[in-house]
Amino acid sequence: MTRPGFIAVMGLSGLVLLSVLAAWLIPAGLALHITMAEDNTPVLVLPLEPEELFTLHYYHSVENTPIWEIHSMDKTGTIFIEEERYEKFGAGMGKMPGVGRMVQKGKYEAIVDMHMPVGEFVLRVGSPGVDHTIIWRGRRFNLSEKIPHKSVRFSGRSVNMFQKMRRFHESGIIHPWPG
Repeated sequence: MTRPGFIAVMGLSGLVLLSVLAAWLIPAGLALHITMAEDNTPVLVLPLEPEELFTLHYYHSVENTPIWEIHSMDKTGTIFIEEERYEKFGAGMGKMPGVGRMVQKGKYEAIVDMHMPVGEFVLRVGSPGVDHTIIWRGRRFNLSEKIPHKSVRFSGRSVNMFQKMRRFHESGIIHPWPG
């Protein structure tokens, strides 16, 4: 190889290496990370736009009635609860003074306009029947079917360009849903 050819190959290699390195460092959005609380093993990682909603749906352990907790994440990765919807009050349910407002949504009662920061939180996944389920972009991920009685951590984190390019596929899921 001639000296100019060698210089061109080295320059191109450096440019490729620099591009790969930049992809590791450049933030490319946010993702909801659901990890095992005990060791941070990923369970599910879902991309979210700032203020995009995701829902935690389950059945009340005492009343066996459906509950929806609708959440969002801001551009810093802070998770907020936006709305709680339920069929009837049960243990641990109800309005908190100064947070949101009560409305009727069909046969359900709802606390709306909450926008209360919850940040990172831990959930002990219930048994099948409790059906702790994440609803995101029309898809459902039933945690109770996959990891009952385990504790999982919900957190918002940034995603770099490399993760976004390499691991997003048509479903948008970054970490494969356990099979």
